[in-house]
Amino acid sequence: MRGDSIEERVVMLANYIIDSKDTVRGAAKKFGVSKSTVHKDLTDRLLIINPNLAVKVRKVLDENKAERHIRGGMATKMKYMRLKR
Repeated sequence: MRGDSIEERVVMLANYIIDSKDTVRGAAKKFGVSKSTVHKDLTDRLLIINPNLAVKVRKVLDENKAERHIRGGMATKMKYMRLKR
């Protein structure tokens, strides 16, 4: 990731998010950058570089945000099920 230009990284992140429907945190881990960097790339920089791609990414990010409370609840449920055993 370090050798790529910012523009290349932004487009790679955007394509990854669209294809995998992964979260910002998951993309950050996969690409070895911080969550803040991924968020800035996808919300600010992508609008300038490729507005059409930014619209597609925004849909996925909004979906993930809407489902966030469900994923958190499931993680907590699994945690306590493991502790119960």
